[in-house]
Amino acid sequence: MGTGLCIPLLKNYVISGRINSNTPMHILIAPNAFKHSLTALEAALAIEKGLQLSKLQCISECFPVGDGGDGTGDLLIKKFDGTWVDTIVDDPLGRKIDSSFGLIQNGRTAIIEMANASGLRLLQSGELAPLRATSFGTGQQIREALGKTVGKIIIGMGGSATVDGACGMLQALGIRFLDNSGAVLSGLPGNLVNLETIDESGLDDRIRHTEVVVLGDVDNQLLGTNGSAAVFGPQKGASARDVKQLDAALSQFSRVAMRQTGRDMSAIKYGGTAGGAAAGLYALLGAKIVNGIEFFLELTDFDRALERNQIVITGEGSVDEQTLQGKAPFGVASRAKQKGLPVIALAGRVPFAPGRSLREYFDVLMAIGNEPSDLASALERTTANLIRTGTELGNLLALNK
Repeated sequence: MGTGLCIPLLKNYVISGRINSNTPMHILIAPNAFKHSLTALEAALAIEKGLQLSKLQCISECFPVGDGGDGTGDLLIKKFDGTWVDTIVDDPLGRKIDSSFGLIQNGRTAIIEMANASGLRLLQSGELAPLRATSFGTGQQIREALGKTVGKIIIGMGGSATVDGACGMLQALGIRFLDNSGAVLSGLPGNLVNLETIDESGLDDRIRHTEVVVLGDVDNQLLGTNGSAAVFGPQKGASARDVKQLDAALSQFSRVAMRQTGRDMSAIKYGGTAGGAAAGLYALLGAKIVNGIEFFLELTDFDRALERNQIVITGEGSVDEQTLQGKAPFGVASRAKQKGLPVIALAGRVPFAPGRSLREYFDVLMAIGNEPSDLASALERTTANLIRTGTELGNLLALNK
């Protein structure tokens, strides 16, 4: 499907002078992670290997990207040649585990990956418990980072096991959640429905002098049918009954926070990220919530990489209309288009008939699978499929030269 579009499209760039047919083609490979199968770096290397096996003469540059999802923090630490800080923290069920976070920019900025302390990958399938899973461990990492006297903390929120509105993180930083008798609530987040007062008197004062940046990878708000509990709760083990209880709990949290801080958790864009953790950090810490991919591309100076290249290859597990809502391939493509570069997207799943809005950003959409298969088999073959597709894509590009 996608390959038939490739030759006439790229010939237009050859004719217009974007691509010189007498010199090696410069290709920027900038995929996001392929969920449940490959990291962004692994995906980039597989595509690059495919191009190297093709007939195309090219110079490739791997620039794996992240949009705030699981793995974004690791990419930032590697790109800035940062250092790792080992910690012992609580996992989502309160068990002690070894974890880590990173320091970049000469130790001035901490990079915390929520999934490393409060992630789904830390739990077995039978352990999912969203009514009591807590982000406390991520709060412990924030506290450790404050001890390093950083001026900024960047938090990648993807892959969390929690729907607690960050109340666990906030507890680790000294905030108490009280009922109408003044007693400290236990059993959070389920018991947030009984919240009456948020006691900030014990909040670690160092956080008040530290910039907190939350990378949002979804634009869902906190509450309702498109909110954190309804959309992401089931992925974290929530039943229909649990979803209602969690939404009610987060709604009460939002009401009390609004009354005490004047910040509306329920209205902030990206507030539903990580089970409402983004909204909780915004309300109680004044955290800045940003579009994850835009922040990543700006911080890593992605535009300079675009200037060195002639074609951009991006991708992730699925590229469709939802990609245009701020996912990583959209961020990559929109910046490439500003530079007048053609963009090729590789994905496990693409629409049979892409709409005009997708075509505006992606010149070519290629599904990497070559035969019918179940999901588990497709995930297992992601590396092989990316290498094969990269080879065929390289051969097609060679025809244009």
